[in-house]
Amino acid sequence: MMGDKGTELWGKYEPFHILLNDYRVADIVISNHAKSRYLDRISVEGSSEDDIAPWIWQSLRQKRMKPYSQHDQNAYLIDNDMVVIAEFSELTGERNHSGHQLYCMTIVSFLGKVSITPQLRDLRAYYSLLRQARRVKMIRKRRKRK
Repeated sequence: MMGDKGTELWGKYEPFHILLNDYRVADIVISNHAKSRYLDRISVEGSSEDDIAPWIWQSLRQKRMKPYSQHDQNAYLIDNDMVVIAEFSELTGERNHSGHQLYCMTIVSFLGKVSITPQLRDLRAYYSLLRQARRVKMIRKRRKRK
């Protein structure tokens, strides 16, 4: 939970949250898969998995995290280069002072950097390519078993 790590209160009664699209993000959770993908594809020398959540918070605060496209509801770009997959869930019983629902952002995966992997420019084609590669791999495995 990031609620207690480096977050500040804006006012006495106002909990800390950042608006991203229609979500008021009050907490960030990094999945194990996202941690491993971050370390494999994104991190620079000397960074650790403990640096991910504060870095995401900073990206949100500085408005460097934007939706990838209107079609992909869960894909986001950080610094117009890094593609992140995130899901949002309501924080039960948590509302801001105005009565709006607060959300937890779960980082599911880091797909990589567009500057390094140009295939990420078209996510639908990228996912299609991955599915096709998996199908071919499974077909080859079946042939070996027979």
